[in-house]
Amino acid sequence: MTPMIRQPMATLLVWLALCLGACTSAPVRPLSGGSEEAAYVVQAGDTLYSISFRRGLDYREVARWNGIGTDYRIYIGQKLVLQSPAGEVPPVTSRAEPTAIAESPPSATPHWTWPTEGPVLGSVSQPLGGVGLRLGGQANAEIRAAAAGRVVYTGSGLRAYGLLVIVKHDETWLSAYGYNREILVHEGDTVREGQPIARMGEGPGVAPMLYFEIRSQGKPVDPLKYLPRR
Repeated sequence: MTPMIRQPMATLLVWLALCLGACTSAPVRPLSGGSEEAAYVVQAGDTLYSISFRRGLDYREVARWNGIGTDYRIYIGQKLVLQSPAGEVPPVTSRAEPTAIAESPPSATPHWTWPTEGPVLGSVSQPLGGVGLRLGGQANAEIRAAAAGRVVYTGSGLRAYGLLVIVKHDETWLSAYGYNREILVHEGDTVREGQPIARMGEGPGVAPMLYFEIRSQGKPVDPLKYLPRR
């Protein structure tokens, strides 16, 4: 009788071990919404602005979702939530970020100027809507700030943009300048409209080119609707 009792017990123990092993090795589910990009681990060279820019998000919302203060400081290895928590009701108004420099009031459209004198070579449609412009010119030509603001990102961490500069103009507006050969400003610098911030590098086809975007609340818009007519 003893062997007949031990045999099922051993089988049961093996079955339980397999079940527990399967449970512990199950993949971690993405955050609410089922998106594989609902979370992000901060890497060297990242800033809250560059992460938000890459995903087409408003940096203020990303900060709020993650309990980040108005200094917008993040740390290598920090895990960021990149979507609104389930069931959250969007706020009616946004609280303005304290700033030490003079910026346009929230929602005010900045006074835009062309960042380079070269021709429009074409536009690039963005998945989130809106477009970016490819502007031609001479290699090493000056790239100028399209409006006054503060430099919030410089680097090559966003691979599709090459060596990139992002300027924050107020709580709503950002502009981006890609394909640069050299950057002439640093993160945190205050820049005036028309101030040189970079030198033109090469875009697709190894041609001298600037990639230029204007974003409102993190979303790309059509720069031609805001830049002065030539």
